Amino acid sequence: MSAHSTSPRTTSAHTVRPAGPRTRTVGPGDLLRLGVFGLRTRPGRVVLSALGIAIGIAAMIAVVGISSSSKAALDRVLDALGTNVLTVTKAQGFGEVAPLPTTAVESVLRQPDVQAAAGVGEAKDGRVYRSPFVPAAETKGVGVMTTWGDVPAVLGGSLAAGRWVDPSPDAPAQAVLGAAAAENLGIDRLRPDTAVWIGGQRVQVVGILAPMQLAEDLDNQVFVPRGFAASLGFDGHPTAVYTRVDPERVAAARDVLANAVRPDRPQEVGVTRPSDALAAKNATDDSFTGLLVGIGGVALLVGGIGVANTMVITVLERRAEVGVRRALGARRRNIRDQFLVESLLLSFLGGVAGVVIGLAVTITFAVGQGWPVAIPLWAVGGGLAATVVIGGVSGLYPAARAARIPPTSALAAV
Repeated sequence: MSAHSTSPRTTSAHTVRPAGPRTRTVGPGDLLRLGVFGLRTRPGRVVLSALGIAIGIAAMIAVVGISSSSKAALDRVLDALGTNVLTVTKAQGFGEVAPLPTTAVESVLRQPDVQAAAGVGEAKDGRVYRSPFVPAAETKGVGVMTTWGDVPAVLGGSLAAGRWVDPSPDAPAQAVLGAAAAENLGIDRLRPDTAVWIGGQRVQVVGILAPMQLAEDLDNQVFVPRGFAASLGFDGHPTAVYTRVDPERVAAARDVLANAVRPDRPQEVGVTRPSDALAAKNATDDSFTGLLVGIGGVALLVGGIGVANTMVITVLERRAEVGVRRALGARRRNIRDQFLVESLLLSFLGGVAGVVIGLAVTITFAVGQGWPVAIPLWAVGGGLAATVVIGGVSGLYPAARAARIPPTSALAAV
């Protein structure tokens, strides 16, 4: 190589640099500032378009949040009451089935997995009235039952006032009212002289039950001792035996209780778990939740269409701006990215507003119902992600249309 030759990287006084303007790449910060500027110039249209997105996201957040709070409240109830309660009754759907044996409660208590048990039996001829002057036909559906053991304790219930009925067979006539029975009879508090009329005689009320979550059918019943119930048509057979078993042995206890109660015909004995009914009720509510989420999705789709419509109109109104930028050297992808960022920002603002509204509705409703507030993080994150997707999809066509505007056509509108 000659001594006078120089490296391509070597500069000298005789080096001539290429002439012409330097091109600057449009960065993310520039696109964000352009997007914010585009939205600020049309605040009214931006608010109306974002409102469509906000309504859809708020509906979805509120529905999911309220449903989750309801489930949390149910879980709290089940945790307090326990899911280890089994109910033994005569089987349904087998035609003529004999009642449970008179020894059913004792048979259940002998099982090793059983921690506690109590039973109730129906007094078919029992009629309860507030006073002897009430017409005989006005029973208000209040029934009479007798008991074996402490039924509220086994079912996780409690007494709103007073004490539980004396379970011994020879106990004197006395009555404990279920929550609904007390309301139907017009008894809202317990006094020393509080009494009802059963079987033509005055019976002192010694207690009022709180609502029974695991056995709502007992709420409209009046409970009396077995000796007194015998004069009211009680045949000595329990209609239901409530059993609290070892929480780790629920399935095993469920399999043996029918044989324990009636070894000769176990198929005529039904064993159910009350908490399953509460869970089934909650599953029914889930179907309505799915329907409401679908409605929220439709609202979200409508909001996306509104964003697309807004962006198309924005492109038409800003043809001159696009033309000037193209004439100054802006590339098609720069124009496309600018309008796409505006669409994403518009949808994101609507999504944030929708999340705030949805959270406020959920918290207000849950607190009003006395539920714990439970809002899944996936619902909030999914709602914001949905707005980004909708914003991107809604802005693709307007952004591509803006990028295809020729500089000469746009400048003609100036």
